Formats: sequence, structure tokens, C-alpha cells
Amino acid sequence: MENQKIKIRKLELSDTLELAKLANNKNIWNNLRDYIPYPYSESDAETFINFTQTQDPQQSFGIECNNELCGVISLILQNDVYRKSAEIGYWIGQPYWGNGIATKAVKLITQYGLKKLNLTRIYAGVFENNIASMRTLEKNGYSKEGVFRKAIIKNGKTLDEHRYFILSENQE
Repeated sequence: MENQKIKIRKLELSDTLELAKLANNKNIWNNLRDYIPYPYSESDAETFINFTQTQDPQQSFGIECNNELCGVISLILQNDVYRKSAEIGYWIGQPYWGNGIATKAVKLITQYGLKKLNLTRIYAGVFENNIASMRTLEKNGYSKEGVFRKAIIKNGKTLDEHRYFILSENQE
């Protein structure tokens, strides 16, 4: 996948079938929050896409590589005293793993969040067994803030959460 063209873009209803196909994968779901359904149906994809189209400002995007939808990335804006912070979340469809797509997508949405949304801080919580995601964040300048011991319950197992963050330049 050399010379790959990676971008993040608004999801469209025409993405429904591909989104459902990619997201309906237990290997992906194993590293996602439980509110994301599994199995993941076309109806789930359509509901999510419709939700993203109401966002203002835009917070959820499709990840595209060489004009093919290959994943989703979002900034979950916080509120109240955390209103200048967002949590980043993302996944890449399994056929696209290992090609550096997540690294580029995280770079793009981090720039968007810090520059366009004027956030001061973006953070991520990563399940202990998701080493690839930890590396993706580190390649983009995120620092490990700590490990929340046995903070997650997923698939009946209690796991550590590794917490990463990045600050805007004027906050460093």
C-alpha cells in the first residue's frame, strides 16, 4: 500500500453497506466500547451515519484509503469543565490492518481537533492488549499518562486501560 492516499471525510448513507461489513467483526469489537453493537448490521451503520450527519461541529469521520472506506475515527467532545477536551476513538477494518492507515488518520483528526476545534487536550483510553493502537498514538506524539488498573470489563475479563494524551502547542 505504498503511496496510499488516506483522508478522513464525512460519512454518507452510501457507506452503509461497507461500514456494516467492516464493523461486523469480533476482532474489531474486542477493542471497542460495548455500546457499539456486535453483530453490527446495516441498520446499525445507517443509524450511526445519520447520527454523524447531525453533528455540529463534525466529530465522526470515515477513514478512506485510496478511495475506499476502511474505518471510522471520532472525537468525542467533552462538556462542563472538560469542554476544551475530547476523547479520540477509531478503528480500522481488518483487511486494512498493518498498513499505517490508523497512524495517518489519527494525525489528521488530531490536527483537526487542536487547530479547527481549538481543543487544548485530546486523550485516548486503550485496552491493555491493543498494542497496535498504543503505537499509533505514540507515533503521533501522544504520551502515556498512566495505566488505570483493572478499569475495563470486556468479554467477561477485567483489563487495564492505558491512557494517552496530547496537548495543543500553547498548553505544553
